[in-house]
Amino acid sequence: MLPKFEYYSPTSIDEVLELLEKYREDAKIIAGGTDLIVFMRDKLLKPKYLVDIKKIPELRRIEYKEGEGLTIGAAVPFKNILEYPKVKERYRVLWEAVRTIGDMILRNRATIGGNICTASPAADSAPALLVLDARVRILNKKDGLRELPLEKFFTGVKKTVLQSTDLLKEIFIPEPPKNSHGKYVKKMRVQSEDLSVVGVAGLAYREGGEPVVRLAYSSVAPTPLRVREVEDVFKKKGPLNDRIEEAVKIASEKVSPISDVRGSAEYRLNLVKIVTRRLIKELLEVV
Repeated sequence: MLPKFEYYSPTSIDEVLELLEKYREDAKIIAGGTDLIVFMRDKLLKPKYLVDIKKIPELRRIEYKEGEGLTIGAAVPFKNILEYPKVKERYRVLWEAVRTIGDMILRNRATIGGNICTASPAADSAPALLVLDARVRILNKKDGLRELPLEKFFTGVKKTVLQSTDLLKEIFIPEPPKNSHGKYVKKMRVQSEDLSVVGVAGLAYREGGEPVVRLAYSSVAPTPLRVREVEDVFKKKGPLNDRIEEAVKIASEKVSPISDVRGSAEYRLNLVKIVTRRLIKELLEVV
């Protein structure tokens, strides 16, 4: 049984901001509702007002501009992302991450904005967005639009920088580096399960003939985590295998996995090492 609430279905961003300004902590935004309704059912959240943003065209827009990048509205369902040709063609790591989320029915409803606003450490879209240097654009009635890197969006387990009057408008992903190659690896306890034990996103390319590798993780820290120190390793000179092993060591030191029903901390840490090593080698073979 859900707690009682009033439901609003605005048709413009201005209406949404007015409602958020009016009701503040008593209001919650709903798009797909795949997380929020579960939290309400379990009495973890008891909003008095739900503000549905699905009818706002600007928030359901996905658009690629050559030389600039990809803009994805907060209310765009994962299904639309998978079906947008430029995502698979230019942002393969994101496409691979999105197709691991739930099943077809869930992807028809669940949105990318909801996925990152829930801020689960296991969010699958987040590592891919992190290695792609994604930025979030946030609106509120008082201050207007502000933009910040996705890395600064997550503040803790299921916590973000969003205030009660804020609306996540869209996610912007710049043009990927030339000739880059990305991949997402998701390890689960069993194939029928959705949540990852460890998720790793990688993006690699060459700069001045030298490899550049970006790595980000899910399910191994309080927030989705990009390990930027790995990128410094490949700026050094020396045998490539030595740099790969140093990158694996750094990544394993930066994560902080916990034990839960899906796996122990030790198991997760071992997976980080194995998957990171394999993923780096696989990426570097094709760039």
